[in-house]
Amino acid sequence: MDAELNGMPAGLSAVEVRERLDRDGWNELPSSKKRSWVAMLIDVVREPMFLMLIACGLIYLLLGSMEDALMLLGFVVVMIFIAVVQENRTERALETLRDLTSPRALVIREGRQQRIAGREVVRDDIILLAEGDRVPADAVLLFSSGLSTDESLLTGESFAVSKRSRPDDAGPVPSGDEAERSSVYSGTLVVKGRGMARVLETGLRTRIGMISAALHGLEPEEGLLQKQMRRIVQTISIYSVVLCVIVAVAYSLTRHDWLNGLLAGLTLAMATLPEEFPMVLLIFLAIGAWRISRHNVLTRRLTAIETLGAATVLCVDKTGTLTENRMSVRKIHAGGGFYDLDGHEAGLPEAVHETVEYSILASPPDPFDPMEKAMRELGERALANTEHLYRDWELLKEYQLSEHLLAMSHVWRSKTGNQMVIAAKGAPEAIFDLYHFSPEQLASLQAAVEQLASDGMRVIGVAKAPFGKSPLPEEQHDYDFTFVGLLGLEDPVRNGVPEALKECRDAGMRMIMITGDYPATARRIGEQIGLPETEQLISGTELEGMDERQLDERIASTSIFARVQPGQKLRIVQALKKRNEVVAMTGDGVNDAPALKAAHIGIAMGARGTDVAREAASLVLVDDHFDSIVQAVRMGRRIYDNL
Repeated sequence: MDAELNGMPAGLSAVEVRERLDRDGWNELPSSKKRSWVAMLIDVVREPMFLMLIACGLIYLLLGSMEDALMLLGFVVVMIFIAVVQENRTERALETLRDLTSPRALVIREGRQQRIAGREVVRDDIILLAEGDRVPADAVLLFSSGLSTDESLLTGESFAVSKRSRPDDAGPVPSGDEAERSSVYSGTLVVKGRGMARVLETGLRTRIGMISAALHGLEPEEGLLQKQMRRIVQTISIYSVVLCVIVAVAYSLTRHDWLNGLLAGLTLAMATLPEEFPMVLLIFLAIGAWRISRHNVLTRRLTAIETLGAATVLCVDKTGTLTENRMSVRKIHAGGGFYDLDGHEAGLPEAVHETVEYSILASPPDPFDPMEKAMRELGERALANTEHLYRDWELLKEYQLSEHLLAMSHVWRSKTGNQMVIAAKGAPEAIFDLYHFSPEQLASLQAAVEQLASDGMRVIGVAKAPFGKSPLPEEQHDYDFTFVGLLGLEDPVRNGVPEALKECRDAGMRMIMITGDYPATARRIGEQIGLPETEQLISGTELEGMDERQLDERIASTSIFARVQPGQKLRIVQALKKRNEVVAMTGDGVNDAPALKAAHIGIAMGARGTDVAREAASLVLVDDHFDSIVQAVRMGRRIYDNL
């Protein structure tokens, strides 16, 4: 379809596209230089433990002990094969990341819509987005209609983010929450609505590209036991060589037989070399990996097991690990009062029933959004035996969210066709705008909103309006709305988390919660799980303004980091490592991959985690449960003590 006929911009010309491709390059992440099997084999064999085993095998051959030599070298081959396979698995993280940045894209060029490969998108391209599309590049919205995107791979938060457009001539996107609302990012998914955007950054200059650059420059941390074994092997090997020389020289000087003196020295040196150490280490770690797998933890790197036992700090993401990763209606404000549900839906007053009723009517019949699902689930529990559920009503019209009014409305007709009911829900300020409260009423409701928000809840306003049989108006403002109530929603804490956290503290391991959520929400969750010093909180904005010395001073007494941006998790991990802490880090999104790789132990979520996070991590949680981490730490400490 001709773009200009629909009032859309004409887009770039073929000449402009070529100029930008020459200047900026393709819209893709650079292919990581994949190491060959030979290169990985050389890296593994250079380890002192393997060098010692190979040297022992060769000495057995020189001494004529063919059977001992073949047995020892056979073990070496098996161990090297296992190590190379593990190394090869870690090479896939960057390749997996590249797969996220190569979607197809619908662009407007030379006045026409064109479907092109994502790598061909350039700066200033006009892209069209619809539900189910993956965003091909970082862009600013020029037009949007009810557009929401899933940015969990960048932020770690699983809830859809509503977007709104801003003028094309606004220039580069500044920082801040308002700017985030008008920006879409490469690799994220459109879950609702449609929009048109102008591309600002491509390739490595996108947010996902910056994460790729950080991931590319990191090397996995060497395990504590590896370092200790390296020192032991080097020390004993030096003593063995010295002993071999002393015996050979003494034998030769006293018996005047240099050949037998050398053989005697080699024999004694062989007796002192701990060639069993590497084999014992591998067997213990393999058994340990099998044992912790029974606690829903899969091991990707064997050395992480012993390091897990030595962990002193556990950095945990909030959503899905400490919480259930689902929304639940916790409080309702209706009829001038607050009602705490908390599993006690029975016996609620009529005003609360009405709030739940109209929140369901203002939602799709088969909701996808987590908050809308929570409203429907509450209705099924609280209104099951009442007249407040209307399964046979007909949906006549939908008014979607817009950048001017963050509220949506549904027009329903009863089965008999005698009446029409309009239900609206949305941001409290939008619902207040629909009803036009007096200053006194507005002040009272604003106080109620602030009270719910201070408890870390997401607040949704609900309103209703009757309507006759005349043609339906085009705008929501044309209805005569009546305010119904406020819903406070939260992501509930998982069962068993407070007990598991207490067990961590009793074992001398400190826990730090890192989340992209707001400080009030993070502080409330911290209080619920029994996290100490919840007042000592650092926000992402504060962290950005700190130098290394200030962060080093604050991090020792801080248990919560809130509104953390991509890249800041890596900085937190590195600051802890500078304090000689052994750091375990959990994560699930693409933005977590650099921190997972930099930590001594990276723990990825198996159920909801991205492939990039799993490839960068050392351990994978099958059930995403915090208690599984505690069980794995307990097992790791037992294995480390046995070793």
